[in-house]
Amino acid sequence: MPEKYAIGVDYGTESGRAVLVSLKNGKEMTDHVTTYRHGVIDKSLPGSGVHLDFDWALQHPNDYIEVLKQSIPAVLKRSGVNPNDVIGIGIDFTACTMLPIDEQGEPLCFHPNLKFNPHSWVKLWKHHAAQDEANRINQIAEQRNEKFLSRYGGKISSEWMTAKVWQILNEAPEIYNQTDQFLEATDWVIFKMTNNFLRNSCTAGYKAIWHKQDGYPNREFYKALDKRMEDLNETKFRGEVAPLGTKAGELTKEMAKLLGLNTGTAVAVGNVDAHVAVPAMGVVTPRKLVMAMGTSICHMVLGEDEKNVEGMCGVVEDGIIPGFYGYEAGQSAVGDIFAWYVDQAVPAYVKQTAEKEGLSVHKWMETKASQYKPGETGLLALDWWNGNRSVLVDTELSGLLLGVTLQTKPEEIYRALLEATAFGTRKIVDAFIQSGVKVDELYACGGLPQKNPLLMQIYADVTNRTITIADSKQTPALGAAMFGAVAAGTLKGGFDTIIEASEQMARVKEEKIVPIPENVALYEQIYKEYTKLHDYFGHGENSVMKRLRGIRSEY
Repeated sequence: MPEKYAIGVDYGTESGRAVLVSLKNGKEMTDHVTTYRHGVIDKSLPGSGVHLDFDWALQHPNDYIEVLKQSIPAVLKRSGVNPNDVIGIGIDFTACTMLPIDEQGEPLCFHPNLKFNPHSWVKLWKHHAAQDEANRINQIAEQRNEKFLSRYGGKISSEWMTAKVWQILNEAPEIYNQTDQFLEATDWVIFKMTNNFLRNSCTAGYKAIWHKQDGYPNREFYKALDKRMEDLNETKFRGEVAPLGTKAGELTKEMAKLLGLNTGTAVAVGNVDAHVAVPAMGVVTPRKLVMAMGTSICHMVLGEDEKNVEGMCGVVEDGIIPGFYGYEAGQSAVGDIFAWYVDQAVPAYVKQTAEKEGLSVHKWMETKASQYKPGETGLLALDWWNGNRSVLVDTELSGLLLGVTLQTKPEEIYRALLEATAFGTRKIVDAFIQSGVKVDELYACGGLPQKNPLLMQIYADVTNRTITIADSKQTPALGAAMFGAVAAGTLKGGFDTIIEASEQMARVKEEKIVPIPENVALYEQIYKEYTKLHDYFGHGENSVMKRLRGIRSEY
């Protein structure tokens, strides 16, 4: 029997990438990246000049289809694999990335009379302009003692579906009224591929307050928010919620022709970019926390029962691996913080020196920063450059750098920023443990673990846990391909469960990053100081960050 393959498509913040994977051993035959033509839309709408306010982040739906049209034919051509041997496709997406569609399934931003309204476009995961709505949701849910609130660490985020939907209703009721359904972008792309509409249980559970037993919040809750949303479940949130690994359908004739694949190729229901990385790293049991590390970090761990954890993004039954409760927490900026510093704050001499030495600025900074011991810089930072996702769940917080003197060097600041993100992860690990969700070891995937050994050693030292690194550079796409193979099933040469696929295809590096006892002891002292700052600014004792933000918003 010829070797069989699956394709995984990973939709990120700036681009999408397709990976062609062997089902025999998880080997990635080839990959291809397509940069979004319109990128992140955060200044003005394309072709209109319509200004976007602070905290807005939109995208163009056509960019997602372009990824399929460009990257899938490219991996087929590069690999030479016969389309007859590609049995399944899976995709993953940033979330909550949502859009309003009409009765035909077309985005409202495609309507000539609506395209100049920002609310008709895709709202990217990092669209934070619905914070006022999120605050009201949390207030009303707490007043009503809604039991779902504890499943999300006590707070619903402005990044999630309900807050974004309510913002649309408040600011553009005409868009809300013309919306047939609000969809996650991952579900919309699957619809375009198969002409079959299904919501996936991962995004529904983590981003839209859906529960396997209870469903969505009831009509009374939505009515308490806004009487115009009373029928949200039956109307704009309607549709079957399908478990992960479900076959959403098959490639339509038109889509198969565009992609160079066979009509009838199995397509899995959509998934979240970070969550698909868990089985791709071979993690299918509890006590192992997976960090999907890139511009931000998503932290995921499996549990055998449902517990309440401070500031978690959610706990969803079967939300990551069937048979377990999947816990998620996160940091809303990590790689983005390092990129900000290099792009906006590093002196010209550093860039010139790095160029002369044939190094990227990041690599030069890492090399210099690695010469310092923990605490030697005298600096301490809070990692809230894009707000705090866990455990405070507050997008209105901002970054802080403490201890700077006239002698402070750029590489010292760089190291302090690396350490700050590690302290943020430690705070999340501690929250899990204190709530009875055990974390014995860490797993890391994404661009950062592959590029920055110093960062990973700092994480191991700060958390005092061994770290296993993904062998794949495209771990989410590998995981998405696994789910595509599960959608195809064993009769087509795939797998019946994601656990079987993981056992066959997961790939991690043999070497592990082990904590250095001396560093662990030093970081324990510094972490205590981080915690004091974290609580002082994060729990309301000093709300200066929010007051400054309020002044800024007046301009």
